[in-house]
Amino acid sequence: MNMEKRLYRSRTDKQIAGVCGGLGRYFGIDPTIIRLGWVIAAFCAGGGIFAYVIAMIVVPMEPEYIEQ
Repeated sequence: MNMEKRLYRSRTDKQIAGVCGGLGRYFGIDPTIIRLGWVIAAFCAGGGIFAYVIAMIVVPMEPEYIEQ
């Protein structure tokens, strides 16, 4: 049994690419909080948009099924 915790972009809880939904599931918090953090980072420092695009490229999409 593989109990390894993996970070994926969410297929079901997504607004743009599923990055925030995946992070919310990984850390066990509401994805809305993470989305607000991205928006604040985008407006304050401008790096939020760049970081989101990098996360879209680097974080893999959640598999359609999970082997058990």
